[in-house]
Amino acid sequence: MFKVLVTGSAGFIGFHLTDKLLGLGHEVVGLDSINDYYDISLKYARLNYHGINVTNILENKINDSKSHPNYRFIRSDIANHDFIVNLMEYEKFDYVINLAAQAGVRYSIENPRVYTHSNIDGFLSILEGCKKSNVKHLIYASTSSVYGLNELMPLTEDHITDHPMALYAATKKANELMAHSYSHLFNLPTTGLRFFTVYGPWGRPDMALFLFTDAILNNREIKVFNYGKMIRDFTYVGDIVESISRLITVPAKSDSNWDGLSPKSSSSSCPYQIFNIGNSSPTKLNDYIVALENSLGKKAKKVLLPMQMGDVPATHASVTRLENYISFKPATSVQNGVDKFVKWYLEYYKISSNTK
Repeated sequence: MFKVLVTGSAGFIGFHLTDKLLGLGHEVVGLDSINDYYDISLKYARLNYHGINVTNILENKINDSKSHPNYRFIRSDIANHDFIVNLMEYEKFDYVINLAAQAGVRYSIENPRVYTHSNIDGFLSILEGCKKSNVKHLIYASTSSVYGLNELMPLTEDHITDHPMALYAATKKANELMAHSYSHLFNLPTTGLRFFTVYGPWGRPDMALFLFTDAILNNREIKVFNYGKMIRDFTYVGDIVESISRLITVPAKSDSNWDGLSPKSSSSSCPYQIFNIGNSSPTKLNDYIVALENSLGKKAKKVLLPMQMGDVPATHASVTRLENYISFKPATSVQNGVDKFVKWYLEYYKISSNTK
């Protein structure tokens, strides 16, 4: 068993990872700022699910779980530099998984400073804390958005990522570069994970699946951008979490075949690596909507619209490196994953099947 810090533990992926690690018997300290980017009641519900008394959550105070003796929660902003570094030095975590970040492509167009605060300043706090506390392995969330204008499919970890289409992607690319510098200077093993369109139960209300489900159930129109022709590598959250849990104890190592005259961006001469985590099964947005209609037993009222600013027309992950490294690849079908989301949604919002 090991001791791990999970930042963003009140978030979508962080919640599921915390649940996975607790189920395996590990000691987990969760940390989250609980910002109001989306409905904080959902974040509190995730914490309550793991026995955290949300009425007692105070800034910088540790909150012990009522149902998991090996789980504690701290409310803090990762950009609170001194607190984060001191916490990590004191706790002596074996591993750190940084999932705390300001998410959302379109939101970054209107609110750029929020992204540099969380995704740049906050990530620096994590790197410094890892360095000073001799963490065995830092895993951090990157994004498929770093591929930007790249149109060569499937996307591999060695493709150029120098043309981001929004500041969100640029900050995540910066995270990869920052991690490499710490791996090189301080021999800190770091693994960056480029997530591809994650969905599933307890998901974010600003994501398409959540928005579409709410609209369809309430007989409202849904906005379908790029006329439904967008292609996404929709990846079920359970596959994301399984991948992370397998990666934790196999930290990055120096690539003995790495060549500075012909450098690869997926690995390095220092303990640094990058992986895609995607379903490797690209799906048209229209087909994603059909899966939701099947699960709800109800047709959507679509408003077809052109592409939004900052969006890419298609994503398709190559996960060969991941599969070779951990003997696992995401494989949950879209219909199966959407069914699981809808089941959770109806139960969480107490919607009876006869109202669909």
